Amino acid sequence: MLSKSRFNPGPGLADFWSEFTRPNPYRWPILIASIIPIGAVLYWATSETVYAPPERPNVTYITSFAADRTDAEIAASNEANQQRKDELRARLEEIEAQKREMYRELGRASGMDVDAMEAKIEADRAREEAARSAAENPEATVADTER
Repeated sequence: MLSKSRFNPGPGLADFWSEFTRPNPYRWPILIASIIPIGAVLYWATSETVYAPPERPNVTYITSFAADRTDAEIAASNEANQQRKDELRARLEEIEAQKREMYRELGRASGMDVDAMEAKIEADRAREEAARSAAENPEATVADTER
């Protein structure tokens, strides 16, 4: 039954073999040229690297506050923290003021007009602040121009 079927590959293979075994000077170059594209595609497909998704990390939560704190304890803790932040901010502002004074003295010793430079810097800051506030609140500038 298979020999009478039109899907029988036997006669096709026999025909291919008879043509392939005939003497032909271009048989091997044509065979190599035919194999190269298929080989390249197979090489590309088999050399593809697929990475597995990373494992989920184990998270260890560190709690630094007691779970049974009262609202008064929380408020006291917040006030103490705010006081520490205020002290740190004041200390940093003091250091910055000392730096500015040292640079003023250096500028004066170098013969620079420090007061004019500070006035220019303040004018630039005021201009930038006005532009920033106008960009943040465009309704105010429209209302000012309509008056």
